[in-house]
Amino acid sequence: MTATYTFDVFVSLDGYGAATGNWTGYWGKQGPELLDHRLALFGERQRMVFGATTYRAFVGMLAASTEESEVRDPWVTRMTTMPATVVSTTLEEPLDWPDATLVRGNAVDAVARLKEESDVPLRSHGSLSMNRALMAAGLVDRLQVTVFPVITGRTGADPVFAGAADFDLELLESRTLDGRVQELVYRPTLH
Repeated sequence: MTATYTFDVFVSLDGYGAATGNWTGYWGKQGPELLDHRLALFGERQRMVFGATTYRAFVGMLAASTEESEVRDPWVTRMTTMPATVVSTTLEEPLDWPDATLVRGNAVDAVARLKEESDVPLRSHGSLSMNRALMAAGLVDRLQVTVFPVITGRTGADPVFAGAADFDLELLESRTLDGRVQELVYRPTLH
């Protein structure tokens, strides 16, 4: 039995994972229902999987934040206490994450092994290029896309699916949070 792997990503309606300019985290559209839902998602036993770029971004954001900052939302704080695997060819140990393991080499090989060995589900939040490669290799079981009601045509950064292969998506779940944010969970298959 292999562990389920979820690629969990936040996007603007036009497909960007972030924005420059005066946008804040969550593009300023978070509400209590979204935050409670995220906390519940991260209440389940699971192992986080990060690529080097996302790992560095999380560590940097957390180091620069205060306890009161939105970066330290309860779900993010809970995520940092979960076991994590960081796949990288450039990082060195020790990692600045409480329970992280560094795996060197190819992400496809590393995650294929993790899926076989893990006794808990795997989840990756962000790690765009790594997860595009994992989707192309057929290793992503669930694509969880949280769509924020904004268009960031001028300031959008990190196009989530730029350069991705073509996929058919089977909708498994959908929900509206705080009356404006859409969470869509798909099963991706190569087209």
